[in-house]
Amino acid sequence: MLNYQPTKVKSGGRDEVEGSVKTLVGKVKEDTGKVLGNRNMEARGQGEQVDGTVQKKVGEIKKVFDM
Repeated sequence: MLNYQPTKVKSGGRDEVEGSVKTLVGKVKEDTGKVLGNRNMEARGQGEQVDGTVQKKVGEIKKVFDM
């Protein structure tokens, strides 16, 4: 019987991945808002892109200090 040990993702790596996902979701919302003429959705998408970029940068900084 194999003893499976899941690999832990470093907190910095997790932040980078989650930040990238937020940025992508934000881009989709922004583009959808543009197509539908929904300025509110477009603005929320832009905000999510900023949040995602910041979270990704935080992850990069965490990785530097984890060394």
